[in-house]
Formats: sequence, structure tokens, C-alpha cells
Amino acid sequence: MLTIEVNFLTGRFVASAYHDRTRPEWPPHPARLFSALVATWADADRLDPTERQAIVWLENLPPPSISASDATPRITATHFVPVNDARIIPGGSYDGRAKKVDNLLDRIRQAEADQLPARKQQSLRTQLKKQRDVATIVASAGKTPVSTAVHIMPRDWVTTPNTVRTGQARRYPSVTPIEPRVTYVWNGDPTAETAEAIDGLCARLTRLGHSSSLVSCRVVPDNPAPSHVPGEGPTVLRSVRSGQLATLEREYQKHKGSKPRTLPFTPVRYRQVDETPTQRQVAIPDTAGEWLVLAFLQGSRRFPSTRTVEVATALRGAVFHHATDPMPEGLSGHSREGRPSTKPHAAFLPLPWVGHEHSDGRLMGAAISIPEQLDRESRRALFRAIGRWEEAGSTLTLTLGRKGILKMERVIGTSSLVTLRAGPWRRKSHRWVTTTPIALPTHPGPLGKGTAAARAKAWDRAEQAIIDSCRHVGLPEPIDVTAALAPVIPGSRPAPSYPAFYQRGPGGKPVARRLVHATVTFDQPVSGPLMLGAGRYLGLGLMRPMMEPETTNA
Repeated sequence: MLTIEVNFLTGRFVASAYHDRTRPEWPPHPARLFSALVATWADADRLDPTERQAIVWLENLPPPSISASDATPRITATHFVPVNDARIIPGGSYDGRAKKVDNLLDRIRQAEADQLPARKQQSLRTQLKKQRDVATIVASAGKTPVSTAVHIMPRDWVTTPNTVRTGQARRYPSVTPIEPRVTYVWNGDPTAETAEAIDGLCARLTRLGHSSSLVSCRVVPDNPAPSHVPGEGPTVLRSVRSGQLATLEREYQKHKGSKPRTLPFTPVRYRQVDETPTQRQVAIPDTAGEWLVLAFLQGSRRFPSTRTVEVATALRGAVFHHATDPMPEGLSGHSREGRPSTKPHAAFLPLPWVGHEHSDGRLMGAAISIPEQLDRESRRALFRAIGRWEEAGSTLTLTLGRKGILKMERVIGTSSLVTLRAGPWRRKSHRWVTTTPIALPTHPGPLGKGTAAARAKAWDRAEQAIIDSCRHVGLPEPIDVTAALAPVIPGSRPAPSYPAFYQRGPGGKPVARRLVHATVTFDQPVSGPLMLGAGRYLGLGLMRPMMEPETTNA
């Protein structure tokens, strides 16, 4: 194994997503790290052939697994950068200096190849250093005539006082990771010489992404548990393949480090994974896995959480509409004979804004939950259906009859809204609470009618049904369950305010499931996402771990 650890010295990573300049990239793509290593090698006064061989060895490995914590995007502000004024320093001077630098680099490489005397080689390097000396340009700035230099001012107060220099809009998206490091693990066994060469490149690597994104980098012996692994998944990361170094060298001959360019890459699908139970020593429900998150657009964030089942049903119907027949059981939730599946399958979960002082329970988006146990065929069928849906239009739309149209878009990377991040829903905790009520799999009897003794027995049966629901998803029996009709987390709605939830009962007759809120406590940590009860595949019984208060951003 080859493991490279990248530490962000400022606690932030600044880089734009390759497909959207307004969004940050996270985690840093393998192709970005590879190109940074190549640039570090090429920037040396003397090109080390051993380092080049190490880079070629690295590009021939399969894509690496990545270990990265969740990260919070920073609100992106627009900065206006003044366009360089050719009247101050003519472009010809820049072009001439660049040509001299390129010529000297070629001469140095040729001198090394011809094994010219060391004195001659050192003379060429001294000339190169002089051409690269930016201080020379700065020192000569005083020779610029005042009548010309005045144009660098934001306003040309001398000739046209009311004009303003034009500026180019620039954005610098960034994220602040919980742990300011990312680790890449390649499945390959380097020789001691290759590992040493790559470690030497890492030691000289000073930034990743924007110039303000300072890093320290090294080869480490440990292999941390991955958070992202190559395979069938919704996230596309830029990686490399054989010939990447040669491609970068050809591209450099075109742009010479000054003209616009794009990073060559090979797209690779990644999926997020959780650590195994033995690594974390926590219980994990069989419904847990990765999320494909859809954000509701601003005008569509008006639906209350009481419409959870309605929105989930419409979302499921839209996915099914774009899926091909016959749908596998892991996607449809039904066997070939039409009976409900007994295995974990895809769930459709509208996500309400809850847990904060000002939360109002609005649905901010939805997650399509993909259980870790889901078979490959069902997983691929789901992703293909989503792809066909996106190809049908730039905006994903759900029609909810007379109640309106809901518009949304797939979240790529980390959302700026806490509600739409998987982290707050999957964190390990001993105590979990409902954000939407649990649909009890069995009827407990009247909870608000009859004698006090009858009501107490009904509530006991309700709590026992919740305990059974925990066992049903592979969790240990909780040590405490408290059921209630009132919400137990800020922003949630009372259980009686939800429409009746029906399921097919014996003989095909619809049966209304009783809805209750609950607080569930375990004697060991449980990691989510966690959904309980009969409506867990349609957004009911969606649980939230009780943790320290988070940011108030929805």
C-alpha cells in the first residue's frame, strides 16, 4: 500500500468544483493531488529521473480510496479583480521574459544530458534565477511615467472622475473540514526507492488547490478506514490513468503556465462508506448506507413535514417512472410475486429542518437512502433511473396535483444546508429522537380514550412495538423507550397533525397505522441513518441522534 496524508495548515481547503466554479470541491480529487506532485517535480531546478519513474508508477495504479471527514462549505462571496492594464507594463515584456525562461530551461536540460562542466550548468541556473526574479520588475516600477501609472488607480480622477476601472468577477469557494486532513491509499507496493521519491515530492508540496490552500504532505505507514471508495456510486471524482504525466507535459507545451487550461482527468465513480462496526464498536441498522441527496429549490421549500409521505411517494414514483422493467426487488421494494420485500431496500426520505431554536419543520430536500446491503443490480438500476431523470431536464420536478410543483436538484459534494448533509443524521449516539412520527407495525389500542389503566396498557404496547421495530432493523433492544404524541425535537410536528398512513393488511384491506413520536435510548452507540416503523421507506420514523447543538443554518 502507498498512503499519502495531506494536512491543511490553515484548516481550510480552497478549490472550485470542476463542473461549477461557484461550488467548492470536497474531498480533493486524486487528479488534483497527482497534478500537484507533477508540478512540484517539474518546478525543480534539476528534474530527477527517479521521481519521474515514481510518478509514472503512481499513475498506473487503480484509483485510490480516500479518508476524509465531513466539511462545511463557506459562503462564497464575489470578488472583483482589476484587469491588468497593458498601458502600465506592456505585454511584450512578459512574453519576452517567459520565452527566456523556457529557453534557459531547455538549455539546462540539454546541458545535463550532454554532461557539460558543472560551472557551465551553474551559469545557466544563475541566469534562470535572474529571469524568475520578480523583485526586478517591482524595482523598475518607478521608471513608469506618472501620466501612465495613474491608470492603476480605481478611478481615473485626472481625466474622467466618474469612471471606474472594470474588474473581473472571481469566486474562491472553500470548505472547513472537521478534521483538516485527507488521506489517499493506493493499492500498490512501491519499492523503497519509489516510496522515498514520492515522499520527497510530498515534502516539497506546499499547496493544493488555490495558492491560499497551504498544506503539508507526507507518505505515512498507516491506512485509515476509507470514507470514499471507487465503485458504483453517485459521486464522480477526477482520477488519473496510465499516460497522465505525458498528457500533462503536452498540455503544458500549449499553455506554458500562462494561458487558460483545464486539468486532464479520468472520471471515476466513488461511493461513501461508513466504518465497520468492529472499527467503531457501534451498532448499525440494516437500513444504513449512503445517501443520494436532492435539494429543493428556494421556491419549493414551503412544504411542511406533515406532507412527508406524499412527497416521498411522488419521489419514488418519479424514480420508478424512469427505471426500466422489470425493476429489481431492492429498488421496487416488492418481490416478483408482488409481496413486500423482507430485505432492506431503497428508501425515500424527505428531510425536515429540525433540531434548532428557529426550526420550522419545512422540508428542505430529500434523500434516497441506499442500504449498504443493497445488491449491485438494484444499485445500478437506481443510478440509471436518476440519470435518465436528469437527462430529461435540467431541473428535477415533482407534480403534486393541485398542491403544486416541487423543483429540486441533486446535491454534488457537501450541501451548505446542515439538514441536507448525511453527517448529522448518521452520527453515533446513545439517544435518538423522531423527526417524523413512527408508524407502529401493530395497533396498540386507544391511546387517548378509556380508563387510565387502559391508556397505560396501550402506551406500553406502543413502546413495545417501537422496541420490536428496533430489533427488526438489526439493532439491539433499547434500554429505554418513551412514546408521545407531541414532538420531541424543535421543528417537528405533532403526530396527530399527520394524515392517516395506510398499509395493505390481511386480505388486501387498507389498515391505518398509529403514528407516535418517540425517544429511544440504547446502552451502546448506534450509528445512522436510522428509520423505524412501518413507514420507514417513505420518510416516517426518521430519527435524529441527540448531539451538541449545531449551526443554525438550515
